[in-house]
Amino acid sequence: MEERTRAYLRGRFRDHYRRTEPTPPPDADAREWGYIPWTSSPGTTMVRHKSTLDLGDFGDFLARERPRHIYFSAGRYDEPAAGSMDEKDWQGSDLVFDLDADHLPSVELGEDSYAEMLGKCKDALLRLLDFLEDDFDFRELDIVFSGGRGYHVHVRDDGVQDLERDARREIVDYVRGIGLDLDGLIATEAVGGTAGRKSPAQKRTLRTEGGWSARAHRHLLGFVDDLLELDDEAAIARLREFDGIGEGKAKAALRAARTNYESIETGNIDVHPAFYGLAQRLVPEVVAADNAPIDEPVTTDTNRLIRLPGSLHGGSGLRVAPIDRDHVEAFDPLVETIPETFRGQEISIELDEEHLIELDGDSFTLPAGRHEVREYVGVFLMARGHAEKGEE
Repeated sequence: MEERTRAYLRGRFRDHYRRTEPTPPPDADAREWGYIPWTSSPGTTMVRHKSTLDLGDFGDFLARERPRHIYFSAGRYDEPAAGSMDEKDWQGSDLVFDLDADHLPSVELGEDSYAEMLGKCKDALLRLLDFLEDDFDFRELDIVFSGGRGYHVHVRDDGVQDLERDARREIVDYVRGIGLDLDGLIATEAVGGTAGRKSPAQKRTLRTEGGWSARAHRHLLGFVDDLLELDDEAAIARLREFDGIGEGKAKAALRAARTNYESIETGNIDVHPAFYGLAQRLVPEVVAADNAPIDEPVTTDTNRLIRLPGSLHGGSGLRVAPIDRDHVEAFDPLVETIPETFRGQEISIELDEEHLIELDGDSFTLPAGRHEVREYVGVFLMARGHAEKGEE
């Protein structure tokens, strides 16, 4: 990045912070603060181990330093400005989740556009919220667009504050479906003895009321619905796509699905051994479809620094935007996070190569060269390292 570009962005970030001030998180005085300035040195230099006492008046600090990125800690401390974690004296931490589009299995890097990547990341966010609200019954959630490639969720329920790393890792494993198998999802009940047996028979069922068991049941029932729409030959061919299911087991599983559909609807998967084997083989598909592929180190790290909601992201010029829970599905990150400071005028940029632009409801391609563009487009391209500030 050339100095002219850096100076322009630094100045416009200052103008933004003079107009608007982000709201600090709860217990701001007990948190560590860090920021990345607009420096010309190679690499990224983080200024950290700061407290609100070091920063001074928050609005003055932002307008004065106009940081490229600003962060606060998930953890709360007695001495947040101390130079080592032991000296800080940890008191508790929010539970923070990070979804990054670059790391999602469904995203095809180099193929998906920025908007498509963010759309897939929102799908993952909705799955994560389903886990947090329905499976864990968390209620104090702050949902945030990161300003870059994804979303953050801050859980501030009292019950999470004292969790150590191992307990947080168990939550990570649960939402990612790590180690999930059918035996861990089923409920077994006695259904009465049979002639010649000393003990009652057992019936294995998938619970349908919630959790991974209900997800597995929905997936299994959907598979059965699709299967029963096929003719026998196509249905058997579909079943034989699974490892370990030959023609005999495929015919038995199909027959069991057809003759026991109502029982399967209630969660019964013991209608035939072949059908139970099918359910076992579908579990990896359930995990792939329904898990939330969060960034594990963010959630397990009780000392993690996370972006400040309401601040600007120095890699895009977009706002790190809080989102109301009832607005998540309708939220458009490439429209609603454009700062008003960067609207209303055009600037000159020098673009390094052709780029697709998807902002403010528009989608267009700019070839390499000099262009007069709306300022938020120019800021976005310059912040991402694709353009330099042109001479006016």
